Amino acid sequence: MGQAFGLYTHIRNNRLRSWFLLASLFVLVAAVTFALTLAFDAARFNAPFNRILSYAWRQFWGYLPVAFALAAVWVGIGFAFNTAMISWATGAQEVTRESHPRLYHLLETLCISRGMPVPKLAIIENPALNAFASGVNEAQYQISVTTGLMEALDDAELEAVLAHELTHIRNQDVRLMIIAVLIAGVISFFGELLVRGRFRFGGGGDGDSKGRGLALLVGAVIMLLAWFLAVLIRFSLSRSREYLADAGAVELTKNPDAMISALLKISGRADIEGVPSGIMDMCIENDPDDFADIFSTHPSITKRIQALQAHAGGQIPLGPPQAIRDRESLPQMVEKRGPWARGGP
Repeated sequence: MGQAFGLYTHIRNNRLRSWFLLASLFVLVAAVTFALTLAFDAARFNAPFNRILSYAWRQFWGYLPVAFALAAVWVGIGFAFNTAMISWATGAQEVTRESHPRLYHLLETLCISRGMPVPKLAIIENPALNAFASGVNEAQYQISVTTGLMEALDDAELEAVLAHELTHIRNQDVRLMIIAVLIAGVISFFGELLVRGRFRFGGGGDGDSKGRGLALLVGAVIMLLAWFLAVLIRFSLSRSREYLADAGAVELTKNPDAMISALLKISGRADIEGVPSGIMDMCIENDPDDFADIFSTHPSITKRIQALQAHAGGQIPLGPPQAIRDRESLPQMVEKRGPWARGGP
């Protein structure tokens, strides 16, 4: 099942993407360092644009090693403490085998079947139905699930979700997403510096100077472009990772129906309020905004279920789960079948 989706090609591409994203991080850091230098110099000095630009360019090369060092420290902190930071941001609390034997038994059985070390488990006290994996190595890997998910899913469905997150770990999707979150964090930090610095230094001198105004504008444009590229990197992460994780869950559990049933229950109930968008991108489902699905980091539940039906022989349950009984779009997922029917062409 995994090979049908190009599993090993996906893992290799994830390694290459990880290195590319790390390189992109330092390119973006260089861009925002110059933008900040230009904006601060323009705010302090009343001079023609070309003089401000020349002065900022010379200063930029002095600041760049410092900026790269700070970015490297940020990456190091992110790699070392990403699980702790994510747990802090989501309120996830690590649990033990004794406190949650059901969850541990399901995960341990899956890991034994694949010969994988058992990741840590954490619980998020939240009624949303969601789960995600975090960490960049075996010592850090952790799977976090919400209490809402544990209450709404039966054992087979919960096992499918855990298998989905294990596949993200196996495929190195988690490391790639951690790097993407680190990039977003750096750009947000620099953007805040630019905004705060503009207000702090913007009042001195002749505010009508065309040179200063143009320099500030150029700095802001560079900063916005860097922010846009950071967002583009986040959205460019292949949606195929979710199809592959669904396929990996089926490979582990041999139960495509459970994966379909779990996705149906999760649909429309996945949003964890107060959790940063970068972490939501790591979840099994990130409900798309009403604006447009084109910018969603996840394929729709409809498409994921259609893929499971087409490639894994999965079937829609006999009756719709109560959580989604009133959702009008989901019965349309079963092409050329009666709604919620099992079997038949």
